[in-house]
Amino acid sequence: MKSVPLKAFPRGVTRRAGVKKLRDGGRVPAVIYGRNVKPQNLELNRIEIDNLIHHSATENVLVDLSVESDVRAKRLALVQDVQHHPLRGNVLHVDLHEVAEDEKVTIMVPVEPTGDAVGVKAGGGVLEHVLFKIRVRALPKDLPEQISVDVTTLEIGKSIHLSDIAPPSGVEFLGDKKVVVFSVAAPVTEAQETAAAEAAAGTSGEVEMIKEKKEDGTEGAKPEGKAGDKGAPAKAAEKKEEKKK
Repeated sequence: MKSVPLKAFPRGVTRRAGVKKLRDGGRVPAVIYGRNVKPQNLELNRIEIDNLIHHSATENVLVDLSVESDVRAKRLALVQDVQHHPLRGNVLHVDLHEVAEDEKVTIMVPVEPTGDAVGVKAGGGVLEHVLFKIRVRALPKDLPEQISVDVTTLEIGKSIHLSDIAPPSGVEFLGDKKVVVFSVAAPVTEAQETAAAEAAAGTSGEVEMIKEKKEDGTEGAKPEGKAGDKGAPAKAAEKKEEKKK
């Protein structure tokens, strides 16, 4: 992964009012942390970080960070997490993870299909994207922005597992190698759709019938002679009369 330059500034404000004022002034709050460094509050230029994120294939971005007034000219860091406004989509906060050039790091990388699966193109099947991100480990310079998988030869009923994908040079895939990444499912016929709809309707009717039985008292009725049974006093009186006779 090629690193890109990013300018940052020390941040003194941490309270909500101060952070809001900072955002109104065209800055984005950020924090940088790492294994051997103390976390530091920073602020970034909003336009610069917006352009950096929007022009990247993913939010996995390696940056050469320069912090104003810092004794170190450059600090290598990964954009670890980006918080966006739920409606406007603009960047609200950025987490940066400082890394070393000679130390392997672990990140989640998106996986994307390339080509048209033969099972879809010729057989009318449906391509199912099962695993959307792969956990990888590599040196910062070897980290991929995304993993592209050729699905051209994938037939109906066939799958591509993690073990079937060759990792890029210097990259290690982590996790269960048997997990399915892509598969092609057979097309659903009209008869199958009708049968599924009828089965769903039948199940709904059975539930309603059980409910009606409970409501009219045919299920769960109390046994005769128990406490709360209105017929119990009458039966006791009948027994007394028989003794008198």
